[in-house]
Amino acid sequence: MINITLPDGNVKQYESGVSSMDIAKSISEGLARKVLVAEVNGEVWDMSRPITSDATFKLLTWDDDLGKNTFWHSSAHLMAEAVEAIYPGVKFWVGPPLEHGFYYDMDLGDRKITEDDVAKIEAKMNELVKQNATFIRSEKSKSDAIAYFTEKGDEYKLDLLQNLEDGNITFYQQGNFTDLCRGPHIPNTGHIKALKITNVAGAYWKGDEKNKQLTRLYGITFPNNKLLEEYNTMMEEARKRDHRKLGKELGIYTMNDDIGSGLILWMPNGAVIIEELEKLAKETEDEAGYKRVVTPHIAKENLYLTSGHLPYYAESMFPPMEIDGEKYYLKAMNCPHHHKIFDAEPRSYRDMPLRLAEYGTCYRYEQSGELFGLMRVRCLHMNDAHIYCTKEQFAEEFKAVNDMYIKYFKIFGIEKYVMRLSLHDPEQLGKKYVNEPELWIETEDMVRQVMIEAKVPFVEVKGEGAFYGPKIDVQIWSAIGREFTLATNQVDFAQSRRFKLTYNSSENKPDIPLIIHRAPLGTHERFIGFLLEHYAGKFPLWLAPLQCKLLPISDKFMDYTQQVCKQMRAAGIRVEIDDRSEKIGKKIRDTELSKTPYMLVIGEKEMAEASGSLRIQGKGDQGMITIHDLITRMKDLISNRITE
Repeated sequence: MINITLPDGNVKQYESGVSSMDIAKSISEGLARKVLVAEVNGEVWDMSRPITSDATFKLLTWDDDLGKNTFWHSSAHLMAEAVEAIYPGVKFWVGPPLEHGFYYDMDLGDRKITEDDVAKIEAKMNELVKQNATFIRSEKSKSDAIAYFTEKGDEYKLDLLQNLEDGNITFYQQGNFTDLCRGPHIPNTGHIKALKITNVAGAYWKGDEKNKQLTRLYGITFPNNKLLEEYNTMMEEARKRDHRKLGKELGIYTMNDDIGSGLILWMPNGAVIIEELEKLAKETEDEAGYKRVVTPHIAKENLYLTSGHLPYYAESMFPPMEIDGEKYYLKAMNCPHHHKIFDAEPRSYRDMPLRLAEYGTCYRYEQSGELFGLMRVRCLHMNDAHIYCTKEQFAEEFKAVNDMYIKYFKIFGIEKYVMRLSLHDPEQLGKKYVNEPELWIETEDMVRQVMIEAKVPFVEVKGEGAFYGPKIDVQIWSAIGREFTLATNQVDFAQSRRFKLTYNSSENKPDIPLIIHRAPLGTHERFIGFLLEHYAGKFPLWLAPLQCKLLPISDKFMDYTQQVCKQMRAAGIRVEIDDRSEKIGKKIRDTELSKTPYMLVIGEKEMAEASGSLRIQGKGDQGMITIHDLITRMKDLISNRITE
């Protein structure tokens, strides 16, 4: 008999070789019908896979992220089976799940997928799900796997096999489709009740522009039609809120081929938003005791060799330029520069914690196929800072950074968020991560304890830490439920040693500081992209590029309107006059479309009473208000960053 420990701590005994499905049925037949996969000793397993030793055990459904992930991975195999039935001889590369849905990269030869073909693929997938085909796992030797794909002439799977170890190779089959796959998968295709092909695109093999371009087919599936309908509604709203569309319409940013891909040109309206965000950050950081610094955009190769970024991060850095016989790199991160500032003067425990802040400009070489509006760019302006502290000060400093995040969430109306504690992978020490196993365990536990004591919601993710230490990745959700990665709060136990940073301790001995890397507002690019979608372009008054538009009914009220404009500008309000010879109805409509928060209609009565007729974006006519009262009201909302 083996002991199976359930999530509630109860222990049940079963015969060795019991499957997760058998366990689910022993608990509840209804539950067994909903379960997709199981978590066995922290690993996700197929429901049919036998368990032969004591294990911790958890059943996963659609409501669990890992369950959803497996559902979409299995759906990618279903889509591949449908494609293979319609396009005999197609070759497949990879088909992973995504945040929403899945895709599969495929080589169709000279064939293209048209809109009519999409309908055929969807119809074939619907036909296949009705067959309720079981996902069957099998193990093969590497030689047998190579022989299988050699016979099929599939160079893509043969390439994948090169990096797999013998004795650890698995295949999955459902219906007439067989694929090299690590798994796991849902029990059968019958769980898929609603589906949609969402996009057809091109993608270079392995993401390399020098390789052949494959067809990338995207899809999404659900366990019922209601969820698909909700998804379609959300996507329609998301299209309206697309930051690329709104960014162009509202004059926030532009891009130009002569400048280069992924390099943003901020328009005047975008520059206003940037200035307001920097003002918020500087005020907040000044109150928290940060000191501002400014660093160059380039540095010598040796700086990044010392930091370790070149060995670990070289593919994401622009190629070097040679100057005076030495290699210089565009700055991809601010931290090495800040470390040099720390090291520029002797430091004492009395200086600690030292908090150095900079809205630093960094350059990262993102693959062209991964560039996406403001979300993935090659030049980014980061709300960066580094805190140098003693081990005793760490908990208070790390908590203060998390508190800063939460303060920002309240200002921007971000109601749903989670902190993701990203840990190292012990098997990748010395490769992906600094080879200091004891320090990894110690610092991960330090972060974990801070999060627990602060009662901040967080989840743990293995293998996502920075190369020099654990970190908190901040996940936020927009007003329509779209998830974004905002920023990061990282612990660094390696850089101090690499740069030989020390301070004089209270015992008059040299000691090594801990470093916290933090960026609560992320980058201008990503955060403004999020805000455009979050607010649907209707920025709160304090953040809006134009805060008020003055709408004179006719030219005879222009002198008074200009006086009002002068008064408001003197009060620090961003205001403009619509002096076009248009009817007032059109002026109001155009101002609504421009998403300006306030508009003031000015006519005979308004001029006589030193007032205006106020209209607020989305709320309509608010009636007459004196200019004095309007300015007082707006200044209060702006200075306190209040969203009405």
